[in-house]
Amino acid sequence: MKYIELIAPCHFGLESVLKREILDLGYEISKVEDGRVTFLGDAEAICRANIFLRTAERILLKVGEFRAVTFEELFEKTKALAWEAYVPANGKFWVTKAASVKSKLFSPSDIQSIMKKAMVERLKKVYHQEWFPEDGASYPVRVFLMKDVVTIGIDTSGVSLHKRGYRQLSSKAPITETLAAALIMLTPWRRDRILVDPFCGSGTFPIEAAMMAANIAPGMNRSFTAEQWTNLIPRKLWYESVEEASDLMEDQIEVDIQGYDIDGDVVKAARQNAADAGVDHLIHFQQRPVSQLRHPKKYGFIITNPPYGERLEERETLPELYRTFGESFRRLEDWSAYMITSYDEAERYFGRKADKNRKIYNGMIKTYFYQFMGPKPPRRR
Repeated sequence: MKYIELIAPCHFGLESVLKREILDLGYEISKVEDGRVTFLGDAEAICRANIFLRTAERILLKVGEFRAVTFEELFEKTKALAWEAYVPANGKFWVTKAASVKSKLFSPSDIQSIMKKAMVERLKKVYHQEWFPEDGASYPVRVFLMKDVVTIGIDTSGVSLHKRGYRQLSSKAPITETLAAALIMLTPWRRDRILVDPFCGSGTFPIEAAMMAANIAPGMNRSFTAEQWTNLIPRKLWYESVEEASDLMEDQIEVDIQGYDIDGDVVKAARQNAADAGVDHLIHFQQRPVSQLRHPKKYGFIITNPPYGERLEERETLPELYRTFGESFRRLEDWSAYMITSYDEAERYFGRKADKNRKIYNGMIKTYFYQFMGPKPPRRR
């Protein structure tokens, strides 16, 4: 495969974190937009991006981009794209998702139907076929319209990349793996520092932190749609990328990562999730309320997703919960705390104004990532 553009969607507000990840993998960024980063790569980049990126939601192979304000224009310009360069004669192809923002064309079902027809017409002429069996590998197409600019990509990932494969059991309000990883990356935490999540739920923050500490690639134990694209990506590139990930693992390390929750069943689920992720030996989980948050050492980190109170009856308990959280935090010596929440009174009841406050969308919920930073530890001589 020649040099290509790849699109990596991410959570709104976390584009800078994903950009840094892509640069660290060695690829050149071509564009950063709200909720996605586009970069340059090759066939191997598809494999490595899917396996190594912690904060991307999926990896799309960009097919084209054009302006369209009528369905006729959408049809003709979609038809003009070289679909045969990607989809073989027996390939299964469809528009799996269409999204439109501030564009004249806004009906997802119409956009999907018209684009599918255009793809069929193009491939009919190229392959000299009137009918396609579509019994081969899958090539799901995703399209995004923004201010009448149509961006089209083929989904190389399949199931979203936040599905690492370890979280079979979840708490009531889980945070996604990709969002948890991105938030950890926004902090100065490193594996030689203490990390505690006092509202650990299904264990996502501690597990993602442990995977980072052990340098375990998030996608090395799952499969991807593009693995079946033997017309585009030699299978050996997938094997080589997994081998690279295996060589980089350092899971026999010593770390201090802890997760607490008041619900014992939830703690059991977190332990099982950590075992499935291969990091249970790196995390200490315990049933414990936030009022009992303690640690004898200095300069630790709290990274957590406390209850939001989305239901009215739960919301009534939030002032006391956040007040207790703040009191427990102040008993810790020279610690830093980072929390994501949609609760607009979080700072008030926590008892301290945040040093930094970043707006992030957790799905459709507008949340804030509050950062209460303690002093830096002295440098080791």
